Amino acid sequence: MGGNGWASTGPYQENLGAAFRQAQEQELAKDDHGFPGRSIVELWKDEAWQEYILTGGTCTVLDFFALIDAEAGDDIALMRPLTEDEIRSWAPDGRPTREQWDAALGRLLHPVGRGSGRCTVLYRGGEAAEIAYWGCTAD
Repeated sequence: MGGNGWASTGPYQENLGAAFRQAQEQELAKDDHGFPGRSIVELWKDEAWQEYILTGGTCTVLDFFALIDAEAGDDIALMRPLTEDEIRSWAPDGRPTREQWDAALGRLLHPVGRGSGRCTVLYRGGEAAEIAYWGCTAD
C-alpha cells in the first residue's frame, strides 16, 4: 500500500499539545476502532494498537503518538506543527484561514511522508478558531 492522505480540524486551545490530545479524545469517543475502554496513551502502549496503526491506520489524529516541536524532523507516528515559513508559503500574513487551508490542502498533503502528520492554527475574523490536522497513514 502507499498510505492514505487525510485532513480534519479540531478545537482550538492555545496549548497545541492540549488541543491535539483533545482532538484525539474526541475522535476516540466517535470510534474506538475495536479497542474499547482505553485512552490514547494506553492504546499507544498496546502492541496490537501499534500494529493496527502501522499496517492501516485510522486516517485521523489517532494515528499519532505525540505532537513534536515545529523545528523537529519527521518521524513515524508524530504530529508536527508547521513552521512560520511553511505557513507563510501559503498564507502570507501568517494567520491562515480555513478557506486558505482548504485551497492549499492538496499542496500541503504532497510533501507529508507516510506515517507523518502536520497541524496549524486556523483563524476566523483575525482570531484563532480551530486547528487543522492532516497527514498520511503509515501503511
